[in-house]
Amino acid sequence: MTLAIDLAGRAALVTGAGRGIGAAAAHALAAAGARVVVSARSAEEIDAVAAAISGAGGEAHALACDVTDAGSVAALARHAAARVGRVDILVNNAGVASSAPLERLALEEWNRLLAVNATGTYLVTRELLPPMLAQGWGRVVNVASIAGLAGAAYVTAYAASKHAVVGFTRALAAEVAARGITVNAVCPGFVDTAMTDESVARVAAKTGHAPEEARRRIEAMNPQGRLIDAEEVAYLVVALCDERARGVNGQAIAIDGGALAR
Repeated sequence: MTLAIDLAGRAALVTGAGRGIGAAAAHALAAAGARVVVSARSAEEIDAVAAAISGAGGEAHALACDVTDAGSVAALARHAAARVGRVDILVNNAGVASSAPLERLALEEWNRLLAVNATGTYLVTRELLPPMLAQGWGRVVNVASIAGLAGAAYVTAYAASKHAVVGFTRALAAEVAARGITVNAVCPGFVDTAMTDESVARVAAKTGHAPEEARRRIEAMNPQGRLIDAEEVAYLVVALCDERARGVNGQAIAIDGGALAR
């Protein structure tokens, strides 16, 4: 039995694909043979990702979208169908993060994180699920966070939004389990991406530590003493899309070096 993952003939859409986990997932899906649509608010970033995938011999199309806007999401679904046909695989990766003590957490910031992380996941999935149901096959992978599995100080809005993604994942998985579709969440710890760079900068600014020390403190949260690579998360995303992973459904899988096991 070959262990290689073959997604030839499948089409995938990845949100938040301009950089970090989303870009890594798009590259990995294309390398497995899927036709890929990469989406984010920044057309410049996703154009670069699509060009890199095409340059490596894959098929990729870049479509800008604001996942918090239902009209923009509907347009994304229409345009994706025109480019690649029916979307078989959806990776909901678009997300934002911030931190603040609750008493200084503005309502606008709370709403922003819930809108992008939770409502965005709902809107895109709602739009792309019907064709999966019609064909009796589909894979939905939601990128959550270990903050969706456990609490942490100063990230109430972020943790609430990612807990919402995990709950959404489990509920939808039960809803579509008998119809050939799986819905799972991957829950990374701190990943070596621009989002973590922003977290390092915030920690350094608030604590007075040098950025290098702030980064070491974040790395120490992982028992392996390092940041997770975006490619590690992408590998898990692709594995969940394989036909041989059809029994994995409704799961929220941590990829954190063992942080939650401590």
